[in-house]
Amino acid sequence: MTKSIVLILGSGANVGRSVARKFAADGYLVAISARSLENGTSPEGYITIKADYSHRDAIPIVFDKLKAIAGVPNVVIYNAFSFTRPPPDELLSIPVGSIESDLWVNTFSPLLAAQYAVRGFKELPVIAKKVFIYTGNILNSTVLPVPAFFTLGIGKAASAYWIGSSDLNYSKKGYRFYYADERTPEGGPVLGNIDAEAHADFYKQLVDDHDSSIPWHATFAKGRGYVNFSRI
Repeated sequence: MTKSIVLILGSGANVGRSVARKFAADGYLVAISARSLENGTSPEGYITIKADYSHRDAIPIVFDKLKAIAGVPNVVIYNAFSFTRPPPDELLSIPVGSIESDLWVNTFSPLLAAQYAVRGFKELPVIAKKVFIYTGNILNSTVLPVPAFFTLGIGKAASAYWIGSSDLNYSKKGYRFYYADERTPEGGPVLGNIDAEAHADFYKQLVDDHDSSIPWHATFAKGRGYVNFSRI
């Protein structure tokens, strides 16, 4: 039987580490990738692949390396992000080049990752659970008065649209795409109080349950799982 593989793109010390540990505990072969890593194997036994997602060739290289080493991932999680802080009171003075670089990390690289994920899904057995999860936040639906979120919000909003479109088009084939959005218990933004374990629990739930009642915009809260905050 083919071993389940999870690929975590943008695996840092917070959400990425917790998600990797969660899937590994359930028997997944875990591959993690980030620009801070070197190619090889981590102390935990994860496959490690060095990549900078502001570079246009990063995604193809990661998928090709993983396929050569272990095979095709049935779960792909995009957790990388980038933002540029504007000068005080000069929001629109951010150079276009900086915005473009952030967009590569926040929108174009994950879109490429989704394209490569789908190519791989087609090679996997019908019974394999095929899931793409993007670590989002409230910025796709709410404009916050925080200048530092400017380029990040642009990328999250753009990515939410292609993720929603992808889920609507591919769910009939059994492929699910999620924009995962952690909220406070009241439905507000968590801002810097991101709960890594809550992400790990929810991401594993999305893969295990494959619940058609959970939409692509998967809002969740710690200890509660999916919550439809649009009804609150």
